[in-house]
Amino acid sequence: MKEVELFSDGACSGNPGPGGWGSILRFKGIEKELSGGEKETTNNRMELLAVINGLESLKEPCKVTITTDSKYVCDAFLKDWLSTWEKNGWKTAGKKPVKNKELWEKLLELSHKHELLWTWIKGHAGHPENERCDKLAVEARKKIAQ
Repeated sequence: MKEVELFSDGACSGNPGPGGWGSILRFKGIEKELSGGEKETTNNRMELLAVINGLESLKEPCKVTITTDSKYVCDAFLKDWLSTWEKNGWKTAGKKPVKNKELWEKLLELSHKHELLWTWIKGHAGHPENERCDKLAVEARKKIAQ
């Protein structure tokens, strides 16, 4: 199984507002940058889409180390929130519908295809790939907001 690194970040101006996401995939020293955005979105949606789009661009099942500054995305897997949400009919502990359900379902589907390893890092703390992903996300947000 190929081992790939995926770095991701999302950005939003206003919450909701125009947003962008950026991802970097690295395999054997070769990198691919991805980005995109939505006119009316939230930061959490952009964080999810950064990971989803990175994983969707892989052509075969891989072992993927995902590095993100999103506790929202990382903790859903590391703290197993997804199993609880699914078991509770996609409701939170407070009995409210889980936001971004369709994106969580897509990410969950992708997690069954790939072997995912999650790493959380502090955002805007000088991590080179995180800073590049942030730049990609901000550029995508600005482009879509025009």
